[in-house]
Amino acid sequence: MSSPTPQEFARPSKGRIGAEVLLVLGVSLGASAVYSLVNIVDLSTRKTSLSHQSAALNTSLSNRPTFDVIYQFLGLFFDVVPVALVAFLLWRAAKPHLGRLGLDFDHPWKDLGVGALLALVIGAGGIGVYLGGRALGITVNVSADGLSSYWWTIPILLLSALRAALQEEIIVIGYLFARLRELGWNKWWIILATSILRGSYHLYQGFGAFIGNFAMGMLFGWLYSRYGRVLPLVVAHFLIDAAIFVGYSWAASAFPNLF
Repeated sequence: MSSPTPQEFARPSKGRIGAEVLLVLGVSLGASAVYSLVNIVDLSTRKTSLSHQSAALNTSLSNRPTFDVIYQFLGLFFDVVPVALVAFLLWRAAKPHLGRLGLDFDHPWKDLGVGALLALVIGAGGIGVYLGGRALGITVNVSADGLSSYWWTIPILLLSALRAALQEEIIVIGYLFARLRELGWNKWWIILATSILRGSYHLYQGFGAFIGNFAMGMLFGWLYSRYGRVLPLVVAHFLIDAAIFVGYSWAASAFPNLF
């Protein structure tokens, strides 16, 4: 029996790639999607309509501030381990090392500008989708100010926004696009599948959140398939979530009828 060649080691089978994808999703956003699906069934089968129910983001984890910040930080740290995992899996010796994830830092200012522009467009649209969902009774009341005011509150909220941006864009866009292409998927099937996944793990916020995040996924997926750059998407996602997490308390007090 002959020994495997270096090329055979470098080219995992489609079955192995498929198993790897399921394992990565199982320790990250795939698990979130399953919990979210169960949650929306739970919420939808209650006597109270979705519009009268709520979902809280960034909640306190302890009534002792010191331990609360420790738990918050540990939760955020371990949430980005799957991001490090996919970077490890797709790392290549030649530069750009993370090119298969669509990550390089050759044009940082351009990526920042494009990301900021995307954040403005999607942020405005997202507010409209949220308010429309609330009006139609298909979106729960989402509260993003579950943390008390301490010196570490804003840094933790910003880290939470960064965690979401890294998790969702690097895993759902960079990693899944790379692996599903290797499995022979058509571009549009990849965009559709990743958009459904993105919408699914937001279902705990209601059907309006699914629609809004599905649309965001379609746009991000199309942009990535056209330009192959994930950093602008990370920037856009971070800015949107940072504005929501940090600005929620002010917006809720300034416009109480919208929340």
